[in-house]
Amino acid sequence: MSDSVFADTNVFVYLFDRDAPAKQRRARQILEEEGDRLVLSTQVLQEFFVTVTRKLGRPLPESEAEAATRDLAAFEVVEPGLAMVLRSISSSRAWKISLWDALIVEAARARDCARLLSEDMQHGRLFGSVRVENPFR
Repeated sequence: MSDSVFADTNVFVYLFDRDAPAKQRRARQILEEEGDRLVLSTQVLQEFFVTVTRKLGRPLPESEAEAATRDLAAFEVVEPGLAMVLRSISSSRAWKISLWDALIVEAARARDCARLLSEDMQHGRLFGSVRVENPFR
C-alpha cells in the first residue's frame, strides 16, 4: 500500500466555494497536509470544472476554472480506461454504489491509495483496502 491519498471532487471544489468558508479552510488544510501524496482522476477534473462553473452559488468564470483545472492536473492523475470502467460496473453492483462512485474507488485502488477523501461516500466504509474518510465531518 502506498502513502498516496485519493481526493474526490468535493475536496477541490471547496477550495473555490466562498459560500462555505469552514469547508474552504479545511480543503486548503488538506492540500497543505497531503500535498504531493494527492491523487485524482480525469473524472475528478471533469466534475470539478462543471461544478465550479455551474453549481456553486457564485460560480467561477470559465477561464478561471480552466486555469484551476490545469493546476489540479499537476497532481498524479489516473486516466480510467476500458478495463477500469468495466471493473467499476461490477464494483458498483457488488458494493451497491453509483457507477460514478465506483469509478472513483477503482481509480484509488489502481494507485494503491489506502485513503479516499470524500464527502459523498460513507465515512469509514472499506472498499477492499481503500477506506473512505470524510474530511469535512
